[in-house]
Amino acid sequence: MIGTLNALVDLVEATRSDEIDVAGFAREHGTTEYHLRRMFSALAGMPLSEYVRRRRMTLAGAELAAGASSLLDVAVRHGYGSVEAFGRAFRAVHGIGPADARRDGGPLRTQPTLRFRLSVEGSTPMDVTITHRPAFVLAGHAAEVPLIHEGVNPHIQAHIAAIAPEEHARLKALADAEPAGILAITADIEPDAAEGTLLTYLHGVALQDTTAVPDDLDSLRLDEGSWAVFAARGPFPATLQNLWAATATEWFPSNPWRLRPGPSIVRYLEFTGDFASCELWLPVEQG
Repeated sequence: MIGTLNALVDLVEATRSDEIDVAGFAREHGTTEYHLRRMFSALAGMPLSEYVRRRRMTLAGAELAAGASSLLDVAVRHGYGSVEAFGRAFRAVHGIGPADARRDGGPLRTQPTLRFRLSVEGSTPMDVTITHRPAFVLAGHAAEVPLIHEGVNPHIQAHIAAIAPEEHARLKALADAEPAGILAITADIEPDAAEGTLLTYLHGVALQDTTAVPDDLDSLRLDEGSWAVFAARGPFPATLQNLWAATATEWFPSNPWRLRPGPSIVRYLEFTGDFASCELWLPVEQG
């Protein structure tokens, strides 16, 4: 995967003006677009689309600072069909317009070419179990919340706080499948979504595929498949967020599995507010 990501970076450098065929590239390298975008985003700290935009605007900025005569020519060379669309993208990256960059030479922000490297130190020990589950249903109370990479998500906190204690008890009694207990479920998110992107957070439980879901609950049906279950203990939420990062930097690059589309599930075994013992369930398939 590290080699594949570096080949993708090379493709970005070689493709200045056209749309990049990420799906075709993934097929040629024996993986999926979903897994490739997830790994890129996790390791680069930004979505692939954002990296492409930053690199193209870096190169465009250099041309303009050197005195390029035609804004339209620069725009077309870097994949934009109009000066207006190019100007919006340019300003979003550099904070100034193309004409300002050509006149004043900057200031311009530079996005260096990325290079991915695999650490072989194994700095985050991980207790991982691969389990195959039949089809099952996740049911509970859902809300749309923004994606937040670091720290506690206050929108999720507010959603959970609004659920009555007796409703938590009802959900626990309803649960009849693994993973057991009350679950924190994240779904409906693009594989390389940027921070702030809306996602579905479901506070609920797992049910057998044949169990009737009460009409007042939101639900998500999952097909039969394999799951990688990562166990973690430590300060909350840092331990869980560090575990998320370690799956991308250490576990997936060194194991014959890749992510498949589906929600991520967190099962809390112990939770005190600032400490948690939990399991992170990720849907996987053999790579």
